[in-house]
Amino acid sequence: MRWHWMLGLLCMGCASVSGSRGQSAEARAEDEDAVPTQETVYLVPLDEALMMTRHVFEDMKYDVFERAGTHELYTSAHEPGLNLPGNRSWERFFVRGVQVAPRQSVVRVFRLRYSENEMNIDEKPKFIGDRLASEEKYLQRKTFVHDTFEGVPAMEGFKLVRGTRDLEIERRLLARLEMVPSLELVGGNASVPMLSVVTEDSSETGPAEREPPDCGAPLPGDEVLIQKGHVLLLADPLGTRELPEAATRLLCDATARDVPVSLALSIPASEQRVLDAYLTSEGRPTDLERLLRDSSFWRRAYQDGRSSSAMLRLVEQARRLRVSGRSVSVVAFDSDAASGNAREAEMEQHLLAHRAKNPEAWTLVLAGDVHVRTANVRWDSKFVPLGARLSRQLASGSVKALDVGFLRGTQFACRFNVWEKVACDTFALSPNAEARQGADTPRGVHLFSETNDKGFHGRLYVGTLSASAPVLRRSGSEAFAQPVASH
Repeated sequence: MRWHWMLGLLCMGCASVSGSRGQSAEARAEDEDAVPTQETVYLVPLDEALMMTRHVFEDMKYDVFERAGTHELYTSAHEPGLNLPGNRSWERFFVRGVQVAPRQSVVRVFRLRYSENEMNIDEKPKFIGDRLASEEKYLQRKTFVHDTFEGVPAMEGFKLVRGTRDLEIERRLLARLEMVPSLELVGGNASVPMLSVVTEDSSETGPAEREPPDCGAPLPGDEVLIQKGHVLLLADPLGTRELPEAATRLLCDATARDVPVSLALSIPASEQRVLDAYLTSEGRPTDLERLLRDSSFWRRAYQDGRSSSAMLRLVEQARRLRVSGRSVSVVAFDSDAASGNAREAEMEQHLLAHRAKNPEAWTLVLAGDVHVRTANVRWDSKFVPLGARLSRQLASGSVKALDVGFLRGTQFACRFNVWEKVACDTFALSPNAEARQGADTPRGVHLFSETNDKGFHGRLYVGTLSASAPVLRRSGSEAFAQPVASH
């Protein structure tokens, strides 16, 4: 586990891309299906994308140079194989960056081939010309963007023969920029000033007390998971609309079957009083303002996906279910400041204490990917996730954990950027091979034939992700970035 201190905050990578924590970015990049098939626009500034590209090549033991006054890089050259003098060929990489918007960039990586022999041939033999023409047609089918390579630095004694888009390198860059664990910021945090807040569900003209919950579209396959006294742990990615919407549907389906529900959220247990006050209110804008005013969690200056607008909307849907006569409670089970095993132990204690008072309730837990695993993690033999702890404490077979499958989209999250600073903003998020939802895979629950090595019993497919930002954010700031020192 990697621990970091930031202005009194303990940042621990407890949330991650589904199924990917503990696996290096380079290992994830070896997945063949991750090869880009269309131009990828990264949701990071161009200088950050190019710096990460530099790191990719430096990890491959290349020297990297920048062309002055441009957004272009090129690497040192290497000789693929051994050739006789006069017939040698060399390769190196050329990178061209394009700024689409302040936080949108395109990076194109090309493999350039140089030939010593080409310098001595004025006219190629016919069969060589035919072969090269055939290769070019093939490459045009495989490469979705071409380049003229104007201004590419020359190599003395060698002629540039061909430049081709190198999607192998680009998929490594994709993994570094978008298959990235998110961070949960735990600890003291200065509060954001608050003015009047109105959510999309609020009404200024009358109480929302009797409005029915918005259950959303059906979620096929969830019926086998909803049982009295059982626990379902639902993994990251938080900071999206899709996961809280799926959780709302699960609440609706459970209560429709007269199953009492406990919705457990990764919110500090100290917030329980203000949550309960809102759940028993009429849901007016003034009630929402009171919740946000009295809360420390929703007003943190540095917020991660746990305090997104979609998560607050999920709380509102739980309130509406209660008003309609359904048995729904919301429990805040996280720690205020603990980390590592101490944090997992506090989470376990809070959930078990709530279950002791509500033994018949079906408990739906939303938390980061690492927390909900029912198996120990590979990278730390001493770390025991919340899911594994609950599995050992509760009746056999009563605890299930679902990974999340999705299509590339966006997420509001906190991450380490290329300069080892914590940045909280909207980022693109790409799934790894395990979590990638196929084009013909419908939204819904898919159970595995047996629990996988991460302790997941199945996967919830939610489709294309869309980011959900916090309700309150610092005025005039789109991202928060502070230096982080290893601890």
